[in-house]
Amino acid sequence: MSAPFTFRTAAAALFTLAGGVALGALGILGVPPAAAERFSGETANVVAVEVPFQVIKDGEPVRGLTANDFEVSEGRKKLKIVGFDVVDLAAPAAPAAPGTAPAAQPLAARRHFLLLFDLSFSEPKSILKARQSAADLVGKSLHATDLVAVATYSATQGPQLVLGFTADRRQIAAAIDNLGVVKPLERTQGADPLRLVYADELARATNSNPAVDSGIGTQFEAEILDQLKSLSQSAAAQDRQVQANRVISLSRSLSDLARMMGNVEGRKYVVYLSEGFDSSLLTGATDPEQVKETNATNETTPYLSSTEGRNGDTRTLDRMEKMFDEFRRADCVIQAVDIGGLRGSGDLGYTRPNGREALFNMAKSTGGELYENWNDLGAAMGQMLQRTSLTYVLTLQPDDLKLDGAYHKIDVKLKNAPRGTRVVAKPGFYAPRPFAQRNPLERALDAADSIVGGVEGGTVAMSVLAAPFRPAAGPAAYVPVLIEIDGASLLANQPEGVAPTEIYAYAMDGAGSVRDFFSQTLGLDLAKVGPQLKSSGLKFFGHLDLPAGEYSLRVLVRNARTGAFSLRALPVKVPAFAQAGPFLLPPLFPEAPGRWLMVREAKRANGSQDAPYPFLQGEQPYVPASRPALGAGQDARLALVAYNLGEGEVQAAAKVLGADGKEVQPAELRITGRERGGSAGPDRLMASLKAPQLAPGEYQLQVTLTGGVGGAQTSSILFVVQKPGARG
Repeated sequence: MSAPFTFRTAAAALFTLAGGVALGALGILGVPPAAAERFSGETANVVAVEVPFQVIKDGEPVRGLTANDFEVSEGRKKLKIVGFDVVDLAAPAAPAAPGTAPAAQPLAARRHFLLLFDLSFSEPKSILKARQSAADLVGKSLHATDLVAVATYSATQGPQLVLGFTADRRQIAAAIDNLGVVKPLERTQGADPLRLVYADELARATNSNPAVDSGIGTQFEAEILDQLKSLSQSAAAQDRQVQANRVISLSRSLSDLARMMGNVEGRKYVVYLSEGFDSSLLTGATDPEQVKETNATNETTPYLSSTEGRNGDTRTLDRMEKMFDEFRRADCVIQAVDIGGLRGSGDLGYTRPNGREALFNMAKSTGGELYENWNDLGAAMGQMLQRTSLTYVLTLQPDDLKLDGAYHKIDVKLKNAPRGTRVVAKPGFYAPRPFAQRNPLERALDAADSIVGGVEGGTVAMSVLAAPFRPAAGPAAYVPVLIEIDGASLLANQPEGVAPTEIYAYAMDGAGSVRDFFSQTLGLDLAKVGPQLKSSGLKFFGHLDLPAGEYSLRVLVRNARTGAFSLRALPVKVPAFAQAGPFLLPPLFPEAPGRWLMVREAKRANGSQDAPYPFLQGEQPYVPASRPALGAGQDARLALVAYNLGEGEVQAAAKVLGADGKEVQPAELRITGRERGGSAGPDRLMASLKAPQLAPGEYQLQVTLTGGVGGAQTSSILFVVQKPGARG
């Protein structure tokens, strides 16, 4: 066999074969978020609303309740309960059936902790020490299914989301360590748009990087300390009006944060790590000595008489009350952590006012608690974590709910509740708003929630194929990902012009860590590509770099103008090629050219796209189908790719399974050729399949290779049998 094609040299042949041309010629443009148009008017729809809550008695969660034990009302109107879930973090996980993934938890039942580091109302050294306390909380006390986000607040920058809600403990640790002061590792596409990835895991595994691996006492610490000092405000040097304005700015920023949290499903807690601000700005001076001193000054020098320090600022107090109301409406609790006891002295050359009372008020007003001077934050929050370890989720279906973003007050009651039992539930919910009326951060959080939750769904028809190939060098396999997107469903309700199409793919390991991802936004000019999109669709060719292991690949495609989307989750196993025995990739069906609008991912800086092009028969590249479409009884060509088969002869057998996983009938499969790959490359087998007579619908083709070295190797792929006359 001749030298392998590189991706670059095979690209021209690939896209000529598939009917693809340059992106610019197709009218595929970069589209900024502002390009999305806004809907006008209101619509009504059937919407499911999930309400997570706890039932507490004597400080402990109450177990064993069912949907029949509850009733939910909106005013005098009883709401229909259509679903019920229970998530008990103290219960052992139910074992998954052989060959299946563990059942996904309802996202609304998972606890969400936003670690918010206050960089303006805290001394820099306090922040540095608070990082370790926060890291210990995540690593030692939170449950593996808990989702954590990391954010910072400064008066100059407002709230900054460093890392979105994720179960990936390695990413959380990197985000806490850097606090957003040091930027994430660079990728060709820039930082992860969904904020699920802060540090590049592959680079972290193979290189020492100071933005990820640094520790206290290093030059990196000094760099962070200097930048934190520039963000911390010298409150002692400011008059009270300036201080009050900064508190008002804080309250407005946290109100925005609360509204953002209102879009997050589940139980939500903001762990606010701060030294707080001078509470006399709200309530006036309460210290007797301070009041006495102010009164004496006013008596001896009446021309300098002032109420500053004696009376609170009503404007500031009003803004804080509005902020508390936003948190209550968002069903989000502030757990305030006074980090003042964690600091060294003299960081900024002044004594910061005691902010304990302000922190206590923030926690109490939202249903949370104040934790003072705790180095072991997990132990301090242990009672709260125990109380919230059991979550019930009721799914409601309000009639004719308008999609207008309006707030609906509800009341969740436990029927015949024993004395001392209380229900801790959200006081209401926000109706969804049309997608076009949501801001970019809300859209990103919604997409991230979908990917982390991993529950398949959506209105856009989509199929995904992923197959690992042995790397030419390095620890990571080259894993092409082919995404086929039905054009008609992608463009439903799409006006003419440009269709901004978002594509996200994340590979997560068993611990919920993101091991690699790619994302891209395409601007599809319908004047140029609309007819082809509507008649068939879009096919996107991306790739992941993954070390040996088992992964859940989450692929989300979304029309950024209409909100139409699809999420697919599929298992991907990457073998340790050098040590593993025989390994068979999914059966590959080469497609006829010209069906799809073909698009390749943007080139990455690390050059992994220049890996040898994997899909070859002889020297001819082909593009495999993600979901092959066959006619009943139609013969089809197959490509079987296998590693470590050895020199012996191999035989192939196939059978067709139905939607229930049971065999429908055997299929006739015949090997017609074999290209041996040698010690490192794959064996490529050509095969002919004669499918049995099947009714139109979706099936699974299961192929088994025997012979060679090792035992039988089996893999499968979904395929569809078309109705007569349907387009192939």
